[in-house]
Amino acid sequence: MLSLALTSCLAVHAENKNQNTDKPNVIFIYADDLGYGDLECYGAKNVQTPNVNRLASKGIRFINAHATAATSTPSRYSMLTGEYAWRKPGTDVAAGNAGMIIRPEQYTMADMFKSSGYATGAFGKWHLGLGDKTAQQDWNAPLSASLGDLGFDYSYIMAATADRVPCVFIENGQVANYDPSAPIEVSYIKNFPGEPTGKDNPELLYNLKPSHGHDMSIVNGISRIGYMKGGGKALWKDENIADSITAHAVDFIKQHKDEPFFMYFATNDVHVPRFPHNRFRGKNKMGLRGDAIAQFDWSVGQLLEALDKMGLTQNTLIILSSDNGPVVDDGYDDKAEELLNGHEPAGNLRGGKYSAFEGGTRVPVIVHWPKAINKPEVSDVLISQIDWLASLASLVDARIPKGSAPDS
Repeated sequence: MLSLALTSCLAVHAENKNQNTDKPNVIFIYADDLGYGDLECYGAKNVQTPNVNRLASKGIRFINAHATAATSTPSRYSMLTGEYAWRKPGTDVAAGNAGMIIRPEQYTMADMFKSSGYATGAFGKWHLGLGDKTAQQDWNAPLSASLGDLGFDYSYIMAATADRVPCVFIENGQVANYDPSAPIEVSYIKNFPGEPTGKDNPELLYNLKPSHGHDMSIVNGISRIGYMKGGGKALWKDENIADSITAHAVDFIKQHKDEPFFMYFATNDVHVPRFPHNRFRGKNKMGLRGDAIAQFDWSVGQLLEALDKMGLTQNTLIILSSDNGPVVDDGYDDKAEELLNGHEPAGNLRGGKYSAFEGGTRVPVIVHWPKAINKPEVSDVLISQIDWLASLASLVDARIPKGSAPDS
């Protein structure tokens, strides 16, 4: 359990737990499809991750830590609710127009922190549904149910993943930078008349082409899963996703520097389509997947820099991990398989994303909290992300309602 790893931290914190100023800020950095062997501090040879290395060099690096599933939606559901996804129907990989899988009446990690006096924010990939019912969302108005109903004071998220429509950011329950001249429609059943697709119009795929599937609606020269029309100025550019998510997260830190905050920072990297900013693209010999890992590390560095500048590093607990194991070719022709050059995304483990083997769920976990962790450590303690809600509730002296987080 994570609580075992934080025993010493709890002891330090307990001396002043009744003083609000002593509550640590908590940041979850949750990578997407980042494997056990994808970080330099876990043995990766073909990519440099200096900012993640900084966390590991002054924190606890776990080598026997596990997500609860080998795919995104169920692992995120379990981590945020403390309930195994297999207990709840409809927690398989969600479409971009899925209704909210975590229901407003459920107790979440954000609820727990909010009840303890924390400001709460969510940034980046969501993939747990929005709105009350699947395929019933009106993307041109405030959504009927969103992250504000799950304990988050502020949110700037992607509805699902970068390879699924709608390709717009959702800010506090409505499309960010909404363009009224281009109303949004979304379908996972059929295309809209006159809208190009990757299957029928490959000449429009000027950024990335699919290797299999991912041949429906085209946004930013990349075809996706699902169909959409409209969006206009609200449509994202893939190369700017990391910059946008990170900038909003840094602003949240600045706004709440004088009070305890909880941040769920879920990157799109290194999920497909991998099309990082030009600052990173073409820089790594593993191609776009290596570039995406470098971009993930940059995002980590931006958060650390913000904490340093505001004097918050010492009492900010950072937990860095991934939602599941790695996948190399996941539907786009980005030459990720051909350019591995000896890199082993899952390390010495068998399997990866979608797999029941250990490589599907064994993930990097690094815990960094300078105020309470006095020296670096490598721990082989068996931990699971399902335990995090209850462990952190203990840390901040929160009470979990009866029946909530049953597996945590």
